[in-house]
Amino acid sequence: MGPVAGLGAIITAIVTPFDDDLNVDEQAFVDLLHHLAAHGSDGFVVCGTTGEASTLTDEEHLRVVELAVQERPPGVSISAGAGSNDTRHAVHLTERATELGVDAVLSVTPYYNKPNRRGIVRHYQEVARATDRPIILYNIPSRVVVDVPNDLLAELAQIEHVEYVKQANNDNLAPVDGLGLYAGNDEILLRTLELGGCGGICVASHLVGDEMRRMVDEPERRADIDASLRDVYAAMGVTTNPIPVKTALELTGRPVGGLRLPLVEADEDEREQIRVVLERHGLLASAGTS
Repeated sequence: MGPVAGLGAIITAIVTPFDDDLNVDEQAFVDLLHHLAAHGSDGFVVCGTTGEASTLTDEEHLRVVELAVQERPPGVSISAGAGSNDTRHAVHLTERATELGVDAVLSVTPYYNKPNRRGIVRHYQEVARATDRPIILYNIPSRVVVDVPNDLLAELAQIEHVEYVKQANNDNLAPVDGLGLYAGNDEILLRTLELGGCGGICVASHLVGDEMRRMVDEPERRADIDASLRDVYAAMGVTTNPIPVKTALELTGRPVGGLRLPLVEADEDEREQIRVVLERHGLLASAGTS
């Protein structure tokens, strides 16, 4: 099927499963994609932070994007992480992802080299020339050092194809002229929806996607549902993402393999913190999952 109308409200930043040799496990990826689509997700970001894009080769990265488009569950959107701190590389990934048929690209602020405002504008002007699909800006200063303030986001919104922002700076969360707003952290999904935002690009939706979906569909129950999920959000932050969510998927009976260095497996204490929360929500494999 072709691009869907809009990108959806509960977009899961899907993990990249690995096999025992830490090669991409394509079948596990497809199985997880369909499972999540049946449990609340109406869109996916593939090869983002949660998808360990930083340790995938370009060939692996683009193969996962291709697989997601080819195996797309009916009615869901597929957005590809296609950012880089090298503008030429970001342009290349954006061009290729577009050719592979994605609905949108997620483009993170260039990290490490700390571009100034003019550099950020130039970067996104070049990226925007590489696609005819919507671009989701990704502001995540905890990882990239640079924070993109809302006035600069509004300036970037004037660039053709720049249509959304994934806001992962909770302090910046506010409507931005010209951009659809997505929560970049699960704990601000409620606030984002209350602000009239599009939804969230989420991690906890790997585990509680149906409940997060209800936050969209049942506005009168939003606050109660959010309160009931706070411990899940916290468990997904006991250490660096995606270590906790990969651990949680294993504990729920849906193993997705290990992590590539420099990410390492959860230690015993982290694992126990995650297990306790999953048990509280009846999500452990022994409690029965579908």
